[in-house]
Amino acid sequence: MPEGLTAIAAFSLLIWLYLALFHGRYWRADQRLPQNPPELDQWPAVAAIIPARDEADVIGETVRSLLNQDYPGKFNVVVVDDRSTDGTAEVAQRAADEMAAPDRFAMIEGASLPQGWSGKLWALDQGVTWASQNLSGVEYFLLTDADIAHDRLALRRLTSKAVLERHDLVSLMVLLHCKNGIERFLIPAFVYFFQQLYPFPEANQRGRKVAAAAGGCMLVRRPALERVGGIQSIRSALIDDCTLAAAIKATGTIWIGLAEDSRSIRPYDGIGEIWDMVARTAYTQLRYSPLYLVGTVFGLIVTYLGPVVTIVLGLMFGAGQAIAFGVIAWAIMIMTYAPTLKLYRLPFIYGLVLPFVALLYTAMTIDSAKRHWEGRGGAWKGRTYTNIEGF
Repeated sequence: MPEGLTAIAAFSLLIWLYLALFHGRYWRADQRLPQNPPELDQWPAVAAIIPARDEADVIGETVRSLLNQDYPGKFNVVVVDDRSTDGTAEVAQRAADEMAAPDRFAMIEGASLPQGWSGKLWALDQGVTWASQNLSGVEYFLLTDADIAHDRLALRRLTSKAVLERHDLVSLMVLLHCKNGIERFLIPAFVYFFQQLYPFPEANQRGRKVAAAAGGCMLVRRPALERVGGIQSIRSALIDDCTLAAAIKATGTIWIGLAEDSRSIRPYDGIGEIWDMVARTAYTQLRYSPLYLVGTVFGLIVTYLGPVVTIVLGLMFGAGQAIAFGVIAWAIMIMTYAPTLKLYRLPFIYGLVLPFVALLYTAMTIDSAKRHWEGRGGAWKGRTYTNIEGF
C-alpha cells in the first residue's frame, strides 16, 4: 500500500509541476487590458449586438451601460428580442429612452428559429445583418450578452487593443456574479478551469492552435467576420465563442483577457443554476466522446483529488513520502489558483477546497453526458439542442 500511494502521489505531483511550469502560464491570470487605453487618431464605428430572450430582469442595466460608454467614435446599440415573453423589449426600450439616445439604439423583433441554428446565434446573425444594412461605416461588432454591465471605458479599451495590435477579435471574460456562498466556491473555479483548458497566453500567441473567446464580450472586426462566412458559418455551434475564435484565428489574430471592471449581473440562485450552466456544454466540449469523458473524469480525479487522498491514506498507513508528495502537489494547486481568487477578491483559504470543487465539476461533466444520451443536451431558455456542433 505505501508504495502504491507514493506512486499515485508522485504522479499527481508531476501533473502539477507540468501545469505550473509548462502549461502556457494559464494560472497567472495576467492577460488584462490597460486601465487607461491609448488614444487613436481615428476611432472606428462600432455596433453592439445584444441577443436577448427573456432577459427583462437584467437587460436594462446592460443597455444603460452601453449607451453610457465614453467612446469618441460612432457607436450604436442593437437589441434583438428573441421571442421573449417577459417584456424584455419594453425594458430595453425604456432603458434607452432614459439615456436619451434614440439615434444610437435600435430594437429588432427576432424571427422564428430556423432548423439547424442555435437561438443565440440566430439572434446575433439578425442583429449583424440589420446593422450592416442600416448603419453606415460599421467596422467592428461588439457581440455581448444581455446580462453584462460594461465599464464606462470598456469599449475604448477593447477597440484600442484591436486597432493598435491589429487583432481580428478581442474578447474579455467579464467578472461573473460572485457574491453568495455557493458562488464564491464555484465561480472562481469555473474561471480557473476555463483558463486551464484554454491558456490565454497561448490563445493570444500567433502560431499556436489554442483559440478561445468569452461570449459575453467579443469585439469582432467586420471584414474578419465576413471572411469566415459570418455568424452563419457557426450557426449550430453550442460553444459558439470558442468556435468563432478558432475560425478567426485560422486566418487572423485574436486576444482574450480577464476583465477587472465589466461584470455579469446575473446571480446564480443556488448550485442548480451553476450545475445547469456547466452541464449544458461540458459534454459538447468533449466532442460527445465516451472515451474523452472517461479520460477527463480520470484526469480530474487524479489531478485534483489525488493529493488529498494520498495525504489522508498516507497518514493512515504511515507512508511519509506519499504525504510529502501530496502536500507539495496540493500547495502548487493552491498557488496556481491564488491569482484567480485575487481577481475575485477572495481570501487564499478558498484554495484549500479546490479539490472538492473539482469533484463537483466532475459530476457536472458526467451529468452533461447523461443529459445528452437522454436527448436533453444543451437545454437553454426553453430550447433543447441535440447533436449540435461543439467546434
